[in-house]
Amino acid sequence: MIRETLVTTAIPGGPVRIAPMGVHVLDAEILVMPFRPSLTLDNVMASGCAVVNYCDDVRIFAGCLTGRRDWPTESADRVPGHRLSAALAHAELELSRVEDDPERPRLYFRTLHEASHAPFRGFNRAQFAVLEAAILVSRLHFLPWSKIERELDYLRIGLDKTAGPRELEAWNWLMEAVEAHQARAGEIE
Repeated sequence: MIRETLVTTAIPGGPVRIAPMGVHVLDAEILVMPFRPSLTLDNVMASGCAVVNYCDDVRIFAGCLTGRRDWPTESADRVPGHRLSAALAHAELELSRVEDDPERPRLYFRTLHEASHAPFRGFNRAQFAVLEAAILVSRLHFLPWSKIERELDYLRIGLDKTAGPRELEAWNWLMEAVEAHQARAGEIE
């Protein structure tokens, strides 16, 4: 199973890195597969740990993909790292093994500590739409424009029906990124 999360990492004394990432939940491990180059990968290799944050504020997902990375954090309980203050729950992870790969190494973690901070009340369709649009934005450089356009048109249906102010703000950030990508692509052609 893959869960859409926000992974926080840092090197000792360094800034906290927040990265939207689908993590694989295995029987007894969490698998994280960052693409190279990656500050998240660099931080994990230097520190040996990470924190997985379960969060329903989709602005953080969209914000991290659009240059808005200044979200409040708090010290983790058992690893030398941080968790998001907005996290509904978090898991503190220790790196147990690495399967290297030139494009996408496989980082296996064991969970040292988990904590819940607030109830999860479920996602509405707009939150789902923002999460899916964020994934598309993270792949603008290799997906065909026809696929992106088709999927965004579909996602707008749920967004239009159920969005609140947070979801609309996050969606607008993502659409700005899509428009900027299109403008750059037009300049290249």
